[in-house]
Amino acid sequence: MTFPTATISVPALQHNLARVKQSAANSKVMSVIKADAYGHGVITVAEALKQSDAFAVARLSEAVSLRQQGVTLPIVILEGVNTADDFQLAAQLSLSPVIHLSFQVDVLNSITLSQPLKFNWIMVDSGMHRLGIRPEQVEAIISGLHASGNMNHELGLMSHFANSDLVGDIRNQHQLEHMLSLKEKTGLPVCLSNSAAVLAYPESHLDWVRPGLMLYGISPFAETTSAEHGLLPVMHLTTRLISTYDLNTGEQIGYGGDWTAKQPSRIGVASIGYGDGYSRHLSNQSEVVIQGQRCPVIGRISMDTICINLTDCIQANVGDEVLLWGRSELMVEEIANYAGTIPYELVTVLSKRVNRDVKDG
Repeated sequence: MTFPTATISVPALQHNLARVKQSAANSKVMSVIKADAYGHGVITVAEALKQSDAFAVARLSEAVSLRQQGVTLPIVILEGVNTADDFQLAAQLSLSPVIHLSFQVDVLNSITLSQPLKFNWIMVDSGMHRLGIRPEQVEAIISGLHASGNMNHELGLMSHFANSDLVGDIRNQHQLEHMLSLKEKTGLPVCLSNSAAVLAYPESHLDWVRPGLMLYGISPFAETTSAEHGLLPVMHLTTRLISTYDLNTGEQIGYGGDWTAKQPSRIGVASIGYGDGYSRHLSNQSEVVIQGQRCPVIGRISMDTICINLTDCIQANVGDEVLLWGRSELMVEEIANYAGTIPYELVTVLSKRVNRDVKDG
């Protein structure tokens, strides 16, 4: 067996998409599969989520790769494109680059595409202040796009919540009001809801929803688990013990000797490290599960290995499975908290050394 291994559950992906559709029954679903589907394997995920109405990725290169691998659903490029050549490629592959800058409109109006761009989204800066057209400039952008011979005139408005994971934050209401006002003025469909909004703000569902994290069975809220939202974890990360040994009182573990045995201790070494994407911030912070029992990670995370205190799990032996995260015993949200980060980061940074094992049942 190759280890470490990220096991991906196709039924869990499909369950979570069904959960989105249950929550936003009157909205179309644009499933976000950027960054290799949040580290889960984009082709596996695209096939599992083919009942979506569209996919969203961040960059043109991601969209091109999906087309080359046979994905035929509409694909939205959230960062858009900025050059004539990239617009030509997007048109040839029936991709939908988001318009978030007047410069893009100028480029479109200076070229002749081989075929018109299909459904086009305008990103509105409704309050996040990252990418997007100011609300008061949207109607001018629409006019500029309609003047172009490079569009099929199907347009939509999208925006992104900055604080949707903070339920009750007044800024969410302000952003929603901006988009509702523009929807009324323009008559265009709107896509605003991310995962947190799908679950917590039904009034924001509108024409399209754009879930990401919840599709992978991860809660978008710091204070709740995926199970509380009816989601199933899609990934669980495991490895194996490759060594066990005894440590005397006063002896230290690993680089810098950051952990000292206060009593005679049983130590295990597992095959995973920061070279696999297991965060170094988990040094002396995290836990793993071996034979159904939680055991602390001790010492500094190395490039290839971690050390585990097996003193209270003395039956553990070489070859035993080590669960790093992903089942109900140890959720990725909890590990992210130990690392002082967010679950997105943990799942997206797993390296190519980590085997992906896809389970269809």
